Amino acid sequence: MTTTPMTEPDLMPVITAERQDLADLLSKLPEGAWDAPTLCDRWRVRELVAHITMPFRYSGARFLAELARSGGRFDAMADRCARRDAARIPAEGLLAALRDNVRNPWKPPGGGLTGALTHDVVHGLDMTVPLGIGRRVPKERLGIVLAAVTDGPALKHFGTDLTGIELRADDLDWSFGSGQPVSGAAQDLLLVVCGRKLPPGHLNGASAELFTSR
Repeated sequence: MTTTPMTEPDLMPVITAERQDLADLLSKLPEGAWDAPTLCDRWRVRELVAHITMPFRYSGARFLAELARSGGRFDAMADRCARRDAARIPAEGLLAALRDNVRNPWKPPGGGLTGALTHDVVHGLDMTVPLGIGRRVPKERLGIVLAAVTDGPALKHFGTDLTGIELRADDLDWSFGSGQPVSGAAQDLLLVVCGRKLPPGHLNGASAELFTSR
């Protein structure tokens, strides 16, 4: 699968559409689903939505202050803030923060708008997959994100060991790596690249169990 590089003006409508889709999906969740686990360790849906909306709710100064409070460790800061905000802000407030910012031009440091789209797509899947929601990320968006996460520096960031593994999509013309084939939907293989363990039944191949939760 080849993806034509997109300019930032081209990407913003794609990001807007992804956030709008996610907001619409969250608006239809039963109240109890907000306390369901996600693929992000120890985060429920409400913590994950708090994390997704953190860039919209925090000023630059507040972000830096929170980072300093966590000793400059971003992961520790993100976890602490997601837990605190999820406890303080009701589900409807978190949903409003997403819906009101579908056109927000936030960019992760060094990631540009492609990084923003990746953030939204991957974390959306972190919720929908364990909830058993059969949402399919549109192919255009998925292609952009797959290209981004398999770029050298991005792949190193996730730290997923894919030595001797070929990921092979069965719904798109896309593969990555070489070795023992692990097949599945392209969006599930995206989660594999990002270091997630998927529920049973999502992947096929002799090495699929390496990337499947028990």
